[in-house]
Amino acid sequence: MPTVDSSVNAQESARVVMRRADGKPIHVLVVDDEPVLAELMSMALRYEGWEIATAGDGASAIASARQTPPDVVVLDVMLPDMSGLDVLQKLRAQNPRLPLLLLTAKDSVEDRIAGLTAGGDDYVTKPFSVEEVVLRLRALLRRTGVASETGGAKLVVGDLVLDEDSHEVTRGGELISLTATEFELLRFLMRNAKRVLSKAQILDRVWSYDFGGRSNIVELYISYLRKKIDSGRDPMIHTVRGAGYVLKPAR
Repeated sequence: MPTVDSSVNAQESARVVMRRADGKPIHVLVVDDEPVLAELMSMALRYEGWEIATAGDGASAIASARQTPPDVVVLDVMLPDMSGLDVLQKLRAQNPRLPLLLLTAKDSVEDRIAGLTAGGDDYVTKPFSVEEVVLRLRALLRRTGVASETGGAKLVVGDLVLDEDSHEVTRGGELISLTATEFELLRFLMRNAKRVLSKAQILDRVWSYDFGGRSNIVELYISYLRKKIDSGRDPMIHTVRGAGYVLKPAR
C-alpha cells in the first residue's frame, strides 16, 4: 500500500479541485474496519479538499450517514457486524441516488456481480492503490453529476503549464509539442505533483491495463518526456530508485 504525502502545499499542487454544485466541499464517508487503511484513504481524500467521516462497522456507518448525509461512500464489503451489502441497502434507503464505491478482498466474477447488482456503482479489489480509489471516486462523482471540477482547466507546477482544454503545454512560456500518450502521462504526473508514482500505477492510469507486464514502456515514455520537458533546463522529472517517478518544481 503506497504512502501519502500530506505535506504538499495546496498552492503548488496541480490538482483540479472538485466541489459540489453549491460550491461546498464534497463529504465522503469511508467505511472500513482496518483503521490504518481508513486513515490512509482519509488523508488522500482530505488532500483533494474533501470533508471525510469514517466508520469501522455497519451500524456506525448508518448512524453517520443519518446524522450527516454523505455525497459519496467508500464501503468495505466485509465488516465485523454485518455485510457491507446490507449496509449498502440501508444507505440507499436513506438516499436512493447515493454513489457508492465498494471495496473487497474478493475478486471473483460472482462477487463483482453481487456487489454491482446490490447497487454499488463501482468496485475495487484489495490490495489497491489509494490513487486508484481517488481517481475512481472523481470519475464516479462526475458520472453521477454530484460534483464538478473547478479552478480552471490549467495544471501548473513551477514554470510548467498544461492546459487540459487546448492540450497545450508550455514551460517557461515556451510551447512544447507532445503526443497524446505523452500528454496523458504528463497530466498524471502533474495531477500528482510531489508524489512518487510507481510504474504499476502509471501503467494502470495512462495505459489502463498491465501492458503485458512490460513496465519498460513507462521508462521509454518518461525518457521521451524528459527530452521535451527537461532538456536544457533544471529537471522536473526525477527517478526515485526502487519506487518510481516524481514530478516537482525545479529548484
